[in-house]
Amino acid sequence: MKEINIFYDAIKDVSMVASKIKTKQKKIIGYLCSYASEEMIYAAGFHPMRLFSSKSDIVLAEQHLQAYCCSLVRGVLEDSLSGRLDFLDGTVFPHTCDSMQRLSDIWRMNGKYEFFADVVLPAKLNTQSARTYMKDVLIKFKKDLETAIGKEITDADLLEAIKKFNLIRKNLSKIYAIQSQKPGIIKGADLYAIVKGSMVMDRDEVVDLLPVIVNNLEKLDVPQKKAKRIVVAGSICDSLDIYTAIEAAGGVIVGDDLCTGQRWFEGQIPEDENPMDAISKRFLDRIICPAKHFSPFARGENLVSLAKENRADGVIFMMLKFCDPHAFDYPYLKEFLDREGIKNLAIEMDDQQQN
Repeated sequence: MKEINIFYDAIKDVSMVASKIKTKQKKIIGYLCSYASEEMIYAAGFHPMRLFSSKSDIVLAEQHLQAYCCSLVRGVLEDSLSGRLDFLDGTVFPHTCDSMQRLSDIWRMNGKYEFFADVVLPAKLNTQSARTYMKDVLIKFKKDLETAIGKEITDADLLEAIKKFNLIRKNLSKIYAIQSQKPGIIKGADLYAIVKGSMVMDRDEVVDLLPVIVNNLEKLDVPQKKAKRIVVAGSICDSLDIYTAIEAAGGVIVGDDLCTGQRWFEGQIPEDENPMDAISKRFLDRIICPAKHFSPFARGENLVSLAKENRADGVIFMMLKFCDPHAFDYPYLKEFLDREGIKNLAIEMDDQQQN
């Protein structure tokens, strides 16, 4: 499908994507976590771009980060220090894990970008004070963006951005739903390319391409296969080969709980409320990651529900080496799956290695 090839081209050469965006006189703001408000960045007139490691050898970053920091943090810092991210005009760091927070300090002291923001969102999300604090932090972030652009970000600007990103989320959810209903209609590698591409490409282009892919998939029939239905879980999974290997072994991916997957795009932002309230509400109500807390059972219950909804034969955990939050969560998530009789497997991976 030619539309999917556009996403492949984008993720193969992010600097090319950045160059195209720059020709439109748009500045690029990088972010490393799905808790960054892309809508606010877009409403300010910037292009939000999720940062991934180029998987280059770690040389310069060794001076700043220990070997036991995860490969995403080390890899992205290496890319920054080596000049591979010189197309960036700024970076946003939401409050997540310890390594990401320390990367924020190193980045601020050693980076050469115009804009920098720490967005220290609450970790505990199930209290009224967390709701108040969440909105206050996002309002401060809005003011930081307004200072950078020298003008006010209006409610109309925010609503336009919300509508665009809601459409992107809606169509990504449709693609996953079609894959779950007709497993194998799209390759796992294609899912990976579409989602990753949607995080880096011009969103004006993405919002036009995704409905075409949805329409084409809805028209296709797929031969019935006896493939095992698999849900993938973890933090990020930035390895196309993993998806290919699962399918080569007789599996088909029907859903995921990844911050580079469904956890990033599930859920809509209300379009009939105050925009800042609405953005805050989605962050509070969305599926949480291990860096956040809602209840002792929220993540386990969600993963079991996801597996059952997709009639999964098993769950594969993609454990990024040295990712402490997900490593701490793994035993109790496994316990939830074991209790329900859902088979599961953990695979440890590293961005700097061919998996």
